[in-house]
Amino acid sequence: MTQITTMENQTMVTEFYFSDFPQFEKGSLLFFIPLFLTYVFIIVGNFTIFFAVQLDARLHNPMYNFISIFSFLEIWYTTVTIPKMLSNLVSKEKTISFIGCLLQMYFFHSLGVTEALVLTVMAIDRYVAICHPLRYATIMTPRLCIQLSAGSSIFGFLMLLPEIVWISTLPFCGPNQIHQLFCDFEPVLRLACTDTSMILIEDIIHAISILTSVCIITLSYLRIIVVILRIPSGKSRQKAFSTCAAHITIFFLFFGSVTLMYLRFSVTFPPLLDKAIALMFAVLAPLFNPIIYSLRNKDMKDAIKKVL
Repeated sequence: MTQITTMENQTMVTEFYFSDFPQFEKGSLLFFIPLFLTYVFIIVGNFTIFFAVQLDARLHNPMYNFISIFSFLEIWYTTVTIPKMLSNLVSKEKTISFIGCLLQMYFFHSLGVTEALVLTVMAIDRYVAICHPLRYATIMTPRLCIQLSAGSSIFGFLMLLPEIVWISTLPFCGPNQIHQLFCDFEPVLRLACTDTSMILIEDIIHAISILTSVCIITLSYLRIIVVILRIPSGKSRQKAFSTCAAHITIFFLFFGSVTLMYLRFSVTFPPLLDKAIALMFAVLAPLFNPIIYSLRNKDMKDAIKKVL
């Protein structure tokens, strides 16, 4: 049941309703089972990578430490949204409280920004390793790696705070139907009963941060590819390409879905395509992370076998 309170002659929404989830008797179980199995695979797969890196001494280096951090973030990134999606598929009341919606947006985007920064750090790490191998050990010290990891998390969780605090002050007086799979900025702000044009400033900041990460990563890998092509030994060249292939694939998956989701500007998609993009962003990209890193790397496969 939708909860609405009246304050100073104005009706205020205290819950949001996810209107686009099918009812249980109308076949929602057909969506619940594959989504549940996907979520289990994401959790088990990423936890396996995380513990494989922590338990195998051969993988105690910057590259694998960043991979383990990324996998750990993926676990919580998906946990913010997928359990609620599963609940909405089997529950009659497909609602979320106002505070719950704000928290979901905050943690979903904070973890996403942190992941983007970790991917950027991983690209820089590979750039130093391949383009400046003799200086790698002196540049990518354990202390610097800790600082980069901690800095990514701190910046990721602080960046979204002003926007969430601002949204919490907005009046929501109805309707309260969210036309998306989870709470996100655009569908929630559409329901605000006031001018939300100030959000454009935050959107510009987000776009700049996303494009900055994309530029750094792209330039790093372009430089890496140029250096690899100059390696005379075919075996060494193949090994270098294999090492970077997984990182580049994850980069395209992650930032490809981010671009479709948040850098569309004035382009609008049909509702079904919009939800498909959201599903790719929130579910499919994290699903492929353990598959790509476990299949493309022999050392990782050996470490995973020890864990299993």
